[in-house]
Amino acid sequence: MPHPNNTLLRIREGRDGDVPIVLGMFDSAVAWLTARGRTGQWGTNPFTGNDRRTRQITGWLRLGGMRIAELDDHPAGCIVVGGAHDYVAPATEPELYIQALVTDRRYHGQGVGRALLDWAVAEAAERGVGLLRVDCYAGDDGRLVTYYESCGFTRTAPFTVGEWPGMLLHRRL
Repeated sequence: MPHPNNTLLRIREGRDGDVPIVLGMFDSAVAWLTARGRTGQWGTNPFTGNDRRTRQITGWLRLGGMRIAELDDHPAGCIVVGGAHDYVAPATEPELYIQALVTDRRYHGQGVGRALLDWAVAEAAERGVGLLRVDCYAGDDGRLVTYYESCGFTRTAPFTVGEWPGMLLHRRL
């Protein structure tokens, strides 16, 4: 798919070898957030070397919902779709749930996250479901919630996991 900055953006299925790549994407996001004093979302520690995070990302790959966005054949972002997390209210209709979204900060501002969200919308439509949901960190200044709203999502309900403030959002197709 052509991309605004004349690079080629391609979204492919996750495959063997992607777990360390996705861990690295999260590491770059954590470092970027930490440098800006925004440590509430994912903390300050890299995901690489964290057994729990490695198992989580390996599970996403094995369940088949992982997609990798590549810009000019370089991994730039990852989205994972599947069932809703157990800490949010279940949907009352068939849905597709965005379990994770991360972009490598080297590709910040290049539309990778939006392209992955557009892929999720198309995937939900292809599966014949009219509801796409996502949750995100709602602390600090709420910029992440605002980002999802700018991508067509609507706030559904706030929630907390321990002390972590979250927002559940939805998008109707």
